[in-house]
Amino acid sequence: MSQIHRVGAHATSPDSGPARPSPSETASADGDDAQDVVLRTEGLTKHYGSTVALQDLTIAARRGEVLGFLGPNGAGKTTTIRLLLGLIGPTAGRAEIFGLDVRSQRRAVHARTAYVPGEATLWPSLTGEETMHLLARMHGGTDLAYRTELVKLFDFDPSRRVRGYSKGNKQKINLIAALASRAELLILDEPTSGLDPLMEQAFRECVLQAKANGQTVFLSSHILAEAEALCDRVAILSAGQLVEVGTLAQMRHLSALSVEVTFPGTPPTLEDLTGVSNVRVVGHQLTCQVRGPIDGLLAVLAAHHPTSLLSREPSLEELFLSLYGQQERRNDSAASRPDDGS
Repeated sequence: MSQIHRVGAHATSPDSGPARPSPSETASADGDDAQDVVLRTEGLTKHYGSTVALQDLTIAARRGEVLGFLGPNGAGKTTTIRLLLGLIGPTAGRAEIFGLDVRSQRRAVHARTAYVPGEATLWPSLTGEETMHLLARMHGGTDLAYRTELVKLFDFDPSRRVRGYSKGNKQKINLIAALASRAELLILDEPTSGLDPLMEQAFRECVLQAKANGQTVFLSSHILAEAEALCDRVAILSAGQLVEVGTLAQMRHLSALSVEVTFPGTPPTLEDLTGVSNVRVVGHQLTCQVRGPIDGLLAVLAAHHPTSLLSREPSLEELFLSLYGQQERRNDSAASRPDDGS
């Protein structure tokens, strides 16, 4: 089993088609939507001595959902994935996939899960075709017609030996093997590492197709535009702790609306308006951010007869930076508090 993890992709069934969950397995998750929950963690924690790699992570991903898992380097994303795959044990808490414990029922979980790591480690003397064939045999099944389609989509030449492939082409092998498995759950750790923009677009098409097929995708990525294009919800991790989880629409309520206004004369003063911040004036142009109701801001702007007004919701990158910055400030504040001796 360790060798399968090392090469990167896992398949779904002992035959050529995708495995189907049994009623007992799908009913084992708690709650009203128990049959829809594919992946669940509860208080998942991992410490290495005094180092906290992950602390009290509680998230869930449902069938047919693309859940983005975002965070800077060292946030705990890879530790989480290793815990989900059962490669390491938690210090506290638990993780379930298909209602199965990821440690004690690891083989059953792996049979229905495909994993793509950020770094491909493959057999250098085999050709791409031989590697994909071997992976399919190890995994227990693959959709051969879809694999052929993927080879064309990713513009991949399977006749060369692995040692001669670039990083991007090695990554294509992992992606093709995982996607062709038609696994119920795809765990993708920086899956587009080494791919050029055209291939990144091909990858996005495949993820959307997997979602349409009812597959669940757990996507760990530092490419925020990729997550914004694909994810139904995103979970943001910082220093091993979950900062926020929700849809982009839900998260945008936590951040400010950006406003850019041009006036025929001198822009008005906005510093005293509730919810308005980061006011900048350059010539006749004013930019600011506003949280909460915008009625007061619009009234002041309208009184000065603007010639143009643009407003936009924050991008995922801006949300990420805002939430990450808030968490960092909380961490710094907690670290600076004097020890009360308790």
